[in-house]
Amino acid sequence: MKKAGSEAAKILNATISSNQTEVNYAVQDIADQASMLEQLSSSSNTQMIWIASISLLVGGIGVMNVMMMTVTERTSEIGLKKAIGAKKRAILGQFLTESVVLTSLGGLLGVGAGIGISYFINNLSEIPIAISIPASVIAVAFSMLIGILFGLFPSMKAANLDPIEALRRE
Repeated sequence: MKKAGSEAAKILNATISSNQTEVNYAVQDIADQASMLEQLSSSSNTQMIWIASISLLVGGIGVMNVMMMTVTERTSEIGLKKAIGAKKRAILGQFLTESVVLTSLGGLLGVGAGIGISYFINNLSEIPIAISIPASVIAVAFSMLIGILFGLFPSMKAANLDPIEALRRE
């Protein structure tokens, strides 16, 4: 196609009279333009992945901080539970569940806000939107995973508290 386009441009340029030198035919390859757009899209996707990763890390640290505060505030409750026979697994499960519920609600609110903003923009500018249900489910599942990963350390801290020390801290 490139060769045929170049030959056609040569023939057309040969038919131009000599006093019209500022007009020349040129060949543009759509495959090259598509390749450039693909490279641009790839670099944009890479940047978005980095931004999202940093956001998830900051959000995860925030969740860990909230959960550490919760463990600190409820130290005597944890000590009492352990004193009456609660196992590490039960306490670990309680705080991990709390962490996952916290991040899942955040994920659901984020997906809902994204859908709402999409419809708002659609109403203002008539730009068509497409809501992906699998992507929304993956986003909420990923927020749950962040809750598990960043809630694990505070949950382990709570589960490993000594009941006597925990009851004394009040």
